[in-house]
Amino acid sequence: MSAPFEERSGVVPCGTPWGQWYQTLEEVFIEVQVPPGTRAQDIQCGLQSRHVALAVGGREILKGKLFDSTIADEGTWTLEDRKMVRIVLTKTKRDAANCWTSLLESEYAADPWVQDQMQRKLTLERFQKENPGFDFSGAEISGNYSKVFPDMASGRPF
Repeated sequence: MSAPFEERSGVVPCGTPWGQWYQTLEEVFIEVQVPPGTRAQDIQCGLQSRHVALAVGGREILKGKLFDSTIADEGTWTLEDRKMVRIVLTKTKRDAANCWTSLLESEYAADPWVQDQMQRKLTLERFQKENPGFDFSGAEISGNYSKVFPDMASGRPF
């Protein structure tokens, strides 16, 4: 599913049959639509460094090996308005070069356009974090994102 690049929101979602997932430099968010009225005791959620599993009312919704590692102790899930489960995973590698191209190793890949928008967003987020006094809201990012960019504060050109 394609989504518009929202500079201010920081979210470039990747749609899935059960909801969506998106990422920031530090975290991956999974939003799963569940039947209205779902109760917390109906949810079974297992979060490990490289695996996630979610079942609602005994029905498996999501299960598999994550695209990359996360900090298992920091993973959380919440039931929101009794109709959505939000899972928040903290990435082990927290930099713009670590843009997940899919949620699981073999499933829920972002299409090329969404991947590009995610990488742009993470790059802008990194620039803003490294240079808090600068406004990057109107910045145009293009090119090979896998290159390591020098620190902007050093004054060295890209």
